[in-house]
Amino acid sequence: MIVKDSLEARGFTVRLAADGQAGLRLFREAMPDIVVTDVMMPLLDGFSLAERIRREHATVPILFLTARSQPADVVRGFELGGDDYLRKPFSIDELIARIRARLGRPAPVAPRVPVVEVVEIGRYQFDRTRQRLRLGSEPEVSLSHREAELLQRLYDQRNQVLERRQVLRDLWGDDSFFNGRSLDVFITRLRRHLQGDPGVQIVNVRGIGYKLLV
Repeated sequence: MIVKDSLEARGFTVRLAADGQAGLRLFREAMPDIVVTDVMMPLLDGFSLAERIRREHATVPILFLTARSQPADVVRGFELGGDDYLRKPFSIDELIARIRARLGRPAPVAPRVPVVEVVEIGRYQFDRTRQRLRLGSEPEVSLSHREAELLQRLYDQRNQVLERRQVLRDLWGDDSFFNGRSLDVFITRLRRHLQGDPGVQIVNVRGIGYKLLV
């Protein structure tokens, strides 16, 4: 209730569920812009909730709030489709910053240089605005907000090294161990999305970062 009241006081519209099953029903009814969920909940835990939501909606951002901070828990959350992981105790300001980042609505900053809406990555077409990836005549693949942001950065520096530390600071806010494991999971997801074209690869540059080869 404190989180709900704090978010509403800052202009967000919040629907609150007392347990995981109620959360799933509410998600289907309200179709929110973002899901913020605890992990340890009655009836249906947060990881199971995220897994079920991801079966029905590929791109809605999911942010975990939890006291569980073991590396295995963090990695599992991201593998099940989570987009962010905020450990308790946390500040409301940090939560709001992460929500805005996941929604693509950051606090006002200097204007960004416009990006081309659709670019070619090997045989793929990447529509950053719609967060979609298409290979030839095959069905489009919906990317999460963070997948799209990461792929855009790789594309902008294609055939050059994209520094791991800078990506973590830009997209995750810091280069902590837990955020680093999250980045690894998202790189693995992008490799799967791009595996239809052998000419496109994301390679590790040991100790530095990643390189998109096209």
